[in-house]
Order: sequence, then C-alpha cells, then structure tokens
Amino acid sequence: MFRAAFQRPFLGPSRRQLLTKALSTFRPQPVRKSCLQFHSNAFKAQFSQQKRFIQSFAAVETTKPIVGHWLYFNAGLVFAIVVVGGLTRLTESGLSITEWNVISGMKPPRSQQEWIEEFEKYKQFPEYKILNRHMTLEEFKNIFYWEWSHRMIGRFIGMSFVLPGLYFASRGYMSKRVMKQTFGISCLLGFQGFMGWYMVKSGLSEALMKEPGAVPRVSQYRLTAHLATAVAIYGSTIFVAADILRQNKIASGQYPASTAAMLNNPVLKRFRIASHSLGSLILLTLLSGGLVAGLDAGLIYNEFPWMGEGIVPPKDELWSDNYVKPNDGGKWRNFFENPTTVQFDHRTLAETTATLTTALWAYSRGLPLPKNARIAVNTMMGAVALQVTLGISTLIYMVPIELAAAHQAGALALVTSNFWLIHALRRVPL
Repeated sequence: MFRAAFQRPFLGPSRRQLLTKALSTFRPQPVRKSCLQFHSNAFKAQFSQQKRFIQSFAAVETTKPIVGHWLYFNAGLVFAIVVVGGLTRLTESGLSITEWNVISGMKPPRSQQEWIEEFEKYKQFPEYKILNRHMTLEEFKNIFYWEWSHRMIGRFIGMSFVLPGLYFASRGYMSKRVMKQTFGISCLLGFQGFMGWYMVKSGLSEALMKEPGAVPRVSQYRLTAHLATAVAIYGSTIFVAADILRQNKIASGQYPASTAAMLNNPVLKRFRIASHSLGSLILLTLLSGGLVAGLDAGLIYNEFPWMGEGIVPPKDELWSDNYVKPNDGGKWRNFFENPTTVQFDHRTLAETTATLTTALWAYSRGLPLPKNARIAVNTMMGAVALQVTLGISTLIYMVPIELAAAHQAGALALVTSNFWLIHALRRVPL
C-alpha cells in the first residue's frame, strides 16, 4: 500500500502542465547587490572623497615645510624679546643708551674710557638728572647691558628673518602668497625698530625737566604701540607657519578628511565666533597691561580684590580733573593717563577675560571638537588660570621683577593658546 503510494506521481497531469508553463515564462530579475558589494562601494566613495580632498590642495602651490619651521623659530625669538623688553622696562634700563646707531651700536664699550664717555652721555638726560644722580659707573653698566641685549636680540631677529627668507624665496621654497606674507612681516619688523627708538626718544625729551612732578620715563602710548607691533609680528608669524604646515599635511595625504568634515560642522559656528571674540578681549587686556607698565600703575592699590575701601576706587580719584587738558571735552584722558583708572580698567578686563575663558571652556565640553582644538582650548584654560594667579601675586607683592616678567610671559602664552585655538578651528575645504 505504502509502496503504491510512493510510486504515484506527486503532481497530477494538470498540475505538471501548469508548473511547466510557469517555468517556461519565468525571466530571472536582476539580483540586488550583496552586503559585500555595498560595503565595497561605500569604501570606494570614501576613498574618492579623500582623493578629491587631497587633489584640491595638490593643485595649489605649496610651501616647503622648512619655511614653516623657520617661521616658528622666529616666533619663538619674538616671544623672547618681548620678555626681555619687559625686563628692560622693569629694571628701568630702557633709557640707558641715548643714541640709535644700527651698525656701531652693536659693539658695547670695551675700555674704561669708552664706558666713561657712554656714562657722560647718559648724564645729559632727565632720567639721570632727576632720578639717578647717585648712580655709579658699575650700576650704569648693569642697566646698559639690559638695553643693549634687548637691541641686539632685535637685530638678530631682523637678520634671522630677512636672510633665510631671501634664500628660501630664491630657491623657490615659498609660494607667491607666502612670499607676500613674509614680506609684510619684514616690513613690520622694520617698523618695530623705528617704534622702539621713537619710544625711547619720548623718555629723553628735555621737556620733562619743565613739568612739575614729571617722572622721566617713556610715553605709555608709545610703549603700548611698541608692544602691539610685537604682538602683531608674533601672531602673523605663527598663523603663516601653521598654515604652511597644515597645507603640506593635506597635500601629502596626512590630514584626515574626517577632521576636515568635523571642522565644517555647523555646530562649531558659534564656538568659532566666540573664540575670535575672546581673542580680541585677550589682546585688549594685554595692551591695557602696556599702559599699566608705562605708568607704573601696578605700584598703587597693592591689594586684591579691593582698591581702598571698596572694589571700585573713589569716583573723584577714578575721574580726576588733574588729567583734563583744555579743549578735551571730557575726562577721557583718565583712561590712558590716570594710574588709578588704568589699573582699574586692567583689573576689570582681566576678570572679564578669565570669566569668559572659563565659560568658553565649559561650553566646549559638549562640542565635537577635533583633537587639536580640544588640546588648544584646554591649554587656554590652564594659561588663564596661571595668568590670574601671576597677576594677583605681582600686584600684592608690589611688582617684583621676577613675578612681573612671568606675568608678561604668561600674557603672551595666553595669547598664543588663543591663536592656536583659532587656527585649529579654521575650516578646510572638502
């Protein structure tokens, strides 16, 4: 029975005919891409994007990486001369050399007679007549060498920038754009030399002898302009160097397209704007420090956070009539010439800078930042914390030279960290 059942056909004649007809009319449809094919194509698309990303920069004329390293070296020299310049100001050495001789001024006095002659030149000017009548020749040598060292570093920076720059340009190591940028920085260096002597001349003026209670020192306006030019040279050198090295990474395929995509994320737009705005505030605070140094404003109200009986000094002292000149149309000179107002402004700017830097750092914690930008914003937070500590310490200890010099170096370190962050956030075309 079972054997008979198995021997019967599974499909009857009619069913077999229907199946045969269906199979004869069947046409195979295209098979969908397999999972392997899908991932393969995705990889090809990503590779193609990376290739286009690299080719977009490969077509652009690039500058040799050695030029970027050379610019970083010069930026380090500028950092050093700013610190030495601060020490020259703190040791009251800036008016010890009363002439500006580009070539002959490179050689300091050697013999006793040459030192006596140099000292006699110094005696003809207000600083000696008013403040240093009891200065000995040995004491004069000390302040002379501070100013001489400052000038020699300036000369070295000029040669270190111009001579290698000419060599790199002649060898074709620079793109046309970088050549224009380095030429502009060279012009700034020349202008800085002029500003240095223009500043010194303000402290050598005999008009100081005619003003009652006048202190022989350089103009705080010219000192701040001299500092501003140094920061402009420093910042432009850093940005050009960083651009060169990044473009070389892109051209060689070492710059990941994922980082470029992250930098183009619209989420970072507000953070980028905030970083630039904070940079402007940091620079303003630094320049207000130049006014503080020029007026010796750090030698009053050596306490924190108080200024006398309150956080804000008395109104009649803050807006004194002693600094108003005819036809001024107001008491605006207090912002630039009144030591009390200048110190109060610097305190306020510093406190605002520290607060906003902390807020920006906290805001950055929730953003998808590239690694380089993350390190930069963390460094900036550390730099501002250190700078606040140095500033308060410098004030309450009545501006000791070591702390004051460290405070000035800290200001430049804070500026550097902000420059780093701004550059790290720059978009890269995809």
